[in-house]
Amino acid sequence: MTSYATEGQLSGDQKIQAAVLESLAEAVNHRRWFAGFAVPYLGEHPIEIGSGLGDYAHEWLPYVRRFTATEADPDRLIELKSRYADDIRVETRQMLLPTDERGDHSALVSYNVLEHIEDDVEALRSMARLVRPGAPLVLVVPAFPVAMSRVDVATGHWRRYTRRSLTDVATAAGLSVERMQYVNSLGFICYFLTARVLGMAPQGGTMMRVYDSVVTPITRTLESRLRPPFGQSVLAILRRPT
Repeated sequence: MTSYATEGQLSGDQKIQAAVLESLAEAVNHRRWFAGFAVPYLGEHPIEIGSGLGDYAHEWLPYVRRFTATEADPDRLIELKSRYADDIRVETRQMLLPTDERGDHSALVSYNVLEHIEDDVEALRSMARLVRPGAPLVLVVPAFPVAMSRVDVATGHWRRYTRRSLTDVATAAGLSVERMQYVNSLGFICYFLTARVLGMAPQGGTMMRVYDSVVTPITRTLESRLRPPFGQSVLAILRRPT
């Protein structure tokens, strides 16, 4: 999850977003699992939209020659630049979507960002302009409007997606859909109960450690054998047309 902007203004409460990011940083197993979805698509020089604290970038760096990490929030960008100041492979910079900027990146990755942007179709068009023709865009977004909670609203979410709604947005943006699936089915149940029913934000500590050490490995094993009909997130592999 990251800060993002609509018409130049960052969406959501930045303090709450920072607290959620810090708590999620403890979920190492979950992060490595989700990072693995993008690895086959990265190529030699991908760009990440909404790098947050740079945790996913850390997972992807062993697989690339260069990496461009971007962040919308100025304060978080300072932390991101500091973290990778000594790594010549990494360029860190501010980026707000939508944008007219163009690039030639081998791939684009963006986890838990699109839901923060009011005009998601134009945001996807902007993302497509940052990669070369035929290149992949790997997205993860929160799933199911029924799970929309006070946590979503506080962190600046405009919406949650289904496979169909994200497919519609991608098609409207002129992208082709290579893969669209739900992931983290047990995580959805946990999130729905804690955030939607109880109104709790993700928290570090014992609860996060138990979730990451018990629930995540079980879910990952189950979903390596089958595709669930629901999940906490939608994973999309999109392509810029050639």
